Amino acid sequence: MGNRRIGPGEPTFIVAEAGSNHNGSLQIARSLVESAAAAGADAVKFQTFVAERIVSETSMTASSLDGHMREGETVTDLFRRLELPREWHVELRDLALSHGLTFLSTPFDEASADLLERLNVPAFKVASYDLTHLPLLRHLAGKGKPTILSTGMGTLGEIEEAVGIFREKDVPVAILHCPLGYPPPLETINLAAIDTLRRAFDIPVGFSDHTAGWTMPVAAVARGASILEKHITMDRGLPGPDHHFALEPQDLNAMVRAVREVEKAAGDGLLRFHPHQQEFFRAGRRSLFAAAKISKGETITRDKILVIRPATGIAPKYLERVVGRVAQRDIDARHPITWDDI
Repeated sequence: MGNRRIGPGEPTFIVAEAGSNHNGSLQIARSLVESAAAAGADAVKFQTFVAERIVSETSMTASSLDGHMREGETVTDLFRRLELPREWHVELRDLALSHGLTFLSTPFDEASADLLERLNVPAFKVASYDLTHLPLLRHLAGKGKPTILSTGMGTLGEIEEAVGIFREKDVPVAILHCPLGYPPPLETINLAAIDTLRRAFDIPVGFSDHTAGWTMPVAAVARGASILEKHITMDRGLPGPDHHFALEPQDLNAMVRAVREVEKAAGDGLLRFHPHQQEFFRAGRRSLFAAAKISKGETITRDKILVIRPATGIAPKYLERVVGRVAQRDIDARHPITWDDI
């Protein structure tokens, strides 16, 4: 993505999902960008759509929208209030870039994708709900930009069909495991699916999270997620469907720090002795010591040997080889027994 490599062996690409949590306020939108930058996220992402192009004039809603619609409103009315005004895009993009952030936004229709292309976004992000909107995916693939697909509710067959659209055009594509729910029950998170997706498609796999808090995102990174997407808000108490499970600035800071710590600790799976462990090796491991004074010329018996710390004598695994040997010099009580002594 631009000059940033994303995938196994690379730092997790952390996307702070501002989404529609601007609540129609440019100042809040700017604050979300600045919060993402201050926390050390790699990108900030919004959502670009026109209500009439995403939903019909209906009152049918998912339970996640309960309490968020005003009396007499349709879902379209709610989405109108959540739109990111076209005229804000350039200002928010420039603000993000000034802070060293990648600016992204999810297009929900072809015209929105065209707008984002004109803004020279480095990549597209597709929402889970549009995984099967193949006409939109073909439109995006035709632009040749790297694309990230959320896969919530998708079957392996549906994901394969979506990924195939980008592979046909030789467009880099990544997928995000995305358990749906706002927030979803923990027993539905299924972090093991990250491994399944990686084996099935051999492309970068990440995690799009809607749980409360940041335990699951950090666990996903430990599981090998290459991309992490997490909703952010300036205040979980603000009205709107995506605030209550989002991270406030101090929580986003904590999550980013935890992710970077987990990355340092992940390792490569090889078991090796690290130089800083040398003092613990010598002080903590055991070796053979004289239980009582052993005189020169004396045959060493088992009762004359202690197996105690530190590891300055012969290793314990050689105990049976030492029993029956003859001392070549005096060995004081509770002193280590070395090969030169026998």
